[in-house]
Amino acid sequence: MPQPALPGLTLCNNAMLRRATRKLGQFYDDVLAPSGLKATQQGLLYQIHIGGEPTMGAVAAALVMDLSALGHTLKPLIRDGYVETFADPDDRRARRVRLTSRGEIKLEEVMKLWAVAQQRFEAIVGKEQAASLRAMLDEVAALDLETPAAAPPD
Repeated sequence: MPQPALPGLTLCNNAMLRRATRKLGQFYDDVLAPSGLKATQQGLLYQIHIGGEPTMGAVAAALVMDLSALGHTLKPLIRDGYVETFADPDDRRARRVRLTSRGEIKLEEVMKLWAVAQQRFEAIVGKEQAASLRAMLDEVAALDLETPAAAPPD
């Protein structure tokens, strides 16, 4: 049974989204725990895999992260030998990232657990609702939410 929200919380899109994100993140982290990775790390490994040696900037943009947060998330993956960074051969100022062979093996392992998490979530909320949720969240992530400078009070 869902826990009741705090008074006023249900009126705030940001608070409700963060609450749901923490709940879902904990669920995925628990299912992925046998791999030794968190859901954020799984997502990062997958994004690097599908990116084909992407630049750090491309990965950060795809995941809507700033470069410093990306670097922080990459550190343990680099330390554990799953990922390596290298200078772009055409632009030495740009850094690229790729999975190592060990990272490819780890990705295969964690994706099996991820599939279990996906199936469990969809069994609880329904396949169609889960697909609708992903579509809506993708739309939100694509919005241009730049806030104009605040107008001075009248």
